[in-house]
Amino acid sequence: MRYSLPWITAVAMPALLAGCASSSMPVTLSYPATRTVAQVDDYNGVTVADPYRWLEDDNSPETKAWVEAQNKVTFGFLEKIPERAAIRDRLTKLWNYERYAVPYKVGGRYFFSKNDGLQNQSVLYTMTSFDATPTLLLDPNKLSTDGTVALADTSVSKDGNLLAYGLAEAGSDWQIWKIRNARTGQDLPDKLQWIKFASPAWTTDGTGLYYSRFDEPKAGDALTSLNKFQKIFYHKLGTAQSEDKLVYERPDHDDWGFDEIVTDDGHYLVINVSTGSDQRNRVYYLDLTQPGAKVTPLLDDFDAQYAFIDNDGPVFWFQTNQNAPHGRIIAIDTTQPARAFWNEIVPEAPETLQGVSALNNSFVCTYLKDAHSQVKIFGLDGKLQREVMLPGIGDIAGFTGKRSDTETFYSYMSFTVPRTIYRLDLTTSTSTIFRQPKVDFDPADFETTQVFYTSKDGTRVPMFLTYKKGLKLNGTNPTLLYGYGGFDINITPWFSVANLVWLEMGGVYAVATLRGGGEYGEDWHQAGMKLKKQNVFDDFIGAAQWLIDHHYTSTPRLAINGASNGGLLIGACLTQRPDLFGAALPDVGVMDMLRFNKFTIGWAWMSDYGSPEDATEFKALYAYSPLQNIHPGTKYPPTLITTADHDDRVVPAHSFKFAATLQKAQAGTAPILIRVETRAGHGAGKPTDKLIAETADQYAFLLKELGMKLPDGF
Repeated sequence: MRYSLPWITAVAMPALLAGCASSSMPVTLSYPATRTVAQVDDYNGVTVADPYRWLEDDNSPETKAWVEAQNKVTFGFLEKIPERAAIRDRLTKLWNYERYAVPYKVGGRYFFSKNDGLQNQSVLYTMTSFDATPTLLLDPNKLSTDGTVALADTSVSKDGNLLAYGLAEAGSDWQIWKIRNARTGQDLPDKLQWIKFASPAWTTDGTGLYYSRFDEPKAGDALTSLNKFQKIFYHKLGTAQSEDKLVYERPDHDDWGFDEIVTDDGHYLVINVSTGSDQRNRVYYLDLTQPGAKVTPLLDDFDAQYAFIDNDGPVFWFQTNQNAPHGRIIAIDTTQPARAFWNEIVPEAPETLQGVSALNNSFVCTYLKDAHSQVKIFGLDGKLQREVMLPGIGDIAGFTGKRSDTETFYSYMSFTVPRTIYRLDLTTSTSTIFRQPKVDFDPADFETTQVFYTSKDGTRVPMFLTYKKGLKLNGTNPTLLYGYGGFDINITPWFSVANLVWLEMGGVYAVATLRGGGEYGEDWHQAGMKLKKQNVFDDFIGAAQWLIDHHYTSTPRLAINGASNGGLLIGACLTQRPDLFGAALPDVGVMDMLRFNKFTIGWAWMSDYGSPEDATEFKALYAYSPLQNIHPGTKYPPTLITTADHDDRVVPAHSFKFAATLQKAQAGTAPILIRVETRAGHGAGKPTDKLIAETADQYAFLLKELGMKLPDGF
């Protein structure tokens, strides 16, 4: 989703030994009683019952008691699985390795974060040169006793001396921003509150910053109330937030959101204007050199996506998909902004343009080719200079900096290669390893292949498969199928200790590149949104069927997982094809497609999902909404639903109501459980110990329900 990082539960499952699934005797569970109410709503003339509406009130004592009772059943079930402790021990051992984020340089100072292995939160460091000894700048682990205060984002002043940093508590999207002196490590008294989905932009002289915020919500409503009417303010250092100057607002558009960039020359404040999670946007600017200047619309047609890259005086460079579904680079002269004067610099390519940085007086462009990364460098005149060679088929990130920089950093990883950080000398195109993690496994034992299969409507869909070398296609391999499919988000190869546990033990890890994502450009995205959302589910079901048809696995050995929009994917496929899967792990999913727009930032997803208030779009939503498509008397596969009490992005009511409905409808003996994490949110910033515990519980659940057996010596 646009208003989130695509938090992905890269779930890894212990392997199965050959034999029959579900070898253990079924356990009869007694679920907590869930009261029903006579709530019926009218949607465009269609009446829909919502008997568990009361579970939407997460502050009520009754809801809290229900959560406690459900957790008691779930953990009671999990605690009886003897292998659970061994799984957690193995995860803990492998998780204990150094992990680095991509460094960035501002004003001659370098910044990067590092996790020693089992730290709940990564620690921020700074250096005065790329080969200097790092100095600890901020340790979020010291800000709470349970590791639930996370460093959500940072913004550094142009001279590199001041660090603005946002803290998120207990997994909430709300952030409190503070200012720290990067030289002394001391905090200034400034504090900015009620910020979400925004990162402040410093003025060139470092005396203040521009930022977007929402109004303070009513007491008790911070985790559920709608987030609308975002506004831009200017904060002068050393003053109270109450004194901040309102720079821009649009009371006539409560759904407009703002991101700000101060150009490196200090001349302009560039404002990205978004509407919900729609990839199309507007671009406005403010001339900071002219006292009393007004915000000026530059791109106001809301016809495409425009990402500001840099400027050369009044000429702004943009990455855009305007008339180019795969993306291109254009230049717009703000003194002659009419489209007739636009200049194309780098034309559209067959690959999908993902990002552009202006570095070393050139454009460093990252592309996706069949969902894996490529990097090409073009001159400012648009001529291809060279391609950056990567270690293999994987995913890259980084390439930040300024146009005058002659160096940058990037990361590379794949399903079997941990995230490795490289320093790129842009004058010689030489990449050298900056930091390389050491994980106790041999990547040569595994292999990744990419296959293509045909979806229901004939569309060719790619899928990554990773497994231990020597895999036998006998239909008995435990297989975990993961998907997302939405909001133009790309699902590319990534490394995960959880996946590694699965691979070490002979499991197949499958990742389907579904429509709705952006892997093949805007056309691919649009083919999986609104009235075409069913294509995403068909793609995923097609992936499952391909794995079975080609004897990688069979229904009793096939588990499925997805988070957030991917949780919706699992919920929809689970209710549409309960016969196809051996187990399901829907994580923080959007399950009630008729009410998703009623909470926090849910309204912003209507650009991808459609609106329940629109008769045509309601019909499509109602047809696949997981909650409304649970049918009593159906045998559903074993399901472990996961959510968290502080999830203020996809509020836990989605999972609460889905669990209660599925438990009541279940006709088979397979368990329907819900695990509700406390002091946690949608996923970003979740402490390491909570991640390990949750993953171990998911594995233990599948170990039992799919008839798994841990190998000797595990």
